[in-house]
Amino acid sequence: MVKIEAIIRYQKLEDVQNALMEVGVTGMTVTEVKGIGKQKGITHTYRGSQYTVNLTPKIKLEIFARAEEEEEIVEAIQKAAQTGEIGDGKIFVIPVSKAVRIRTGEKGEVALS
Repeated sequence: MVKIEAIIRYQKLEDVQNALMEVGVTGMTVTEVKGIGKQKGITHTYRGSQYTVNLTPKIKLEIFARAEEEEEIVEAIQKAAQTGEIGDGKIFVIPVSKAVRIRTGEKGEVALS
């Protein structure tokens, strides 16, 4: 089992969700996050004055999946989230040693669906 974490642009969330549904992903956690990387923030203009926001708002997706589904999911996220500009985000894949469904006590891959 793996945990796939993706940090993406706000405006790409719907595209990524649709791509994940197409490859059979049935569940995910979505969190609003802020961070800084090569993008170095965003400059806005408000009432004629410019100001820079150093921590850029992003979306963090967390998906738990079977190891054999990893490549298809990662590819779907990457294709749907890509704009070609700095700040498109990152995808991380982390091994998961155990999963337990709280309601039923099911363990392992059975607890994922």
